[in-house]
Amino acid sequence: MTYRGSCFCGDVEFTVTGAPAGMGYCHCSSCRVWSASPINGFTLWPIDAVQIVKGELATFNKSERSYRKWCQRCGGHVMTEHPHWKLIDVYAGVMPDFPFQPGVHVNYAERVLSVKDGLPKFKDVPTEMGGTGETIPE
Repeated sequence: MTYRGSCFCGDVEFTVTGAPAGMGYCHCSSCRVWSASPINGFTLWPIDAVQIVKGELATFNKSERSYRKWCQRCGGHVMTEHPHWKLIDVYAGVMPDFPFQPGVHVNYAERVLSVKDGLPKFKDVPTEMGGTGETIPE
């Protein structure tokens, strides 16, 4: 399956192909500040599953773990590359037809908004992603 997405103004368009490696919500302070919201909906894809088909994204990296990408015209945030995981987080909100089905909350210890949805709430991230794997009750 292939899904299309774009930045806010449409100057940048992309496709994602296949199935994401994971989906969920991130509560870390970096995602909150970058997305200007209390929670960021993420979809993680293998790097080769994401293709820019129109336009060009600018990049900023506060650390070597996250390369945040946005449209230079409208400033619309589109994705974050995580080279250490070999994954790209394409923000769920920029793919209008993608069937977003979150499975976890990560970095829940940093939350500013509590969510009671029955999904696992990881203190940081699962062990397979380098975290403690600890969960927090809703």
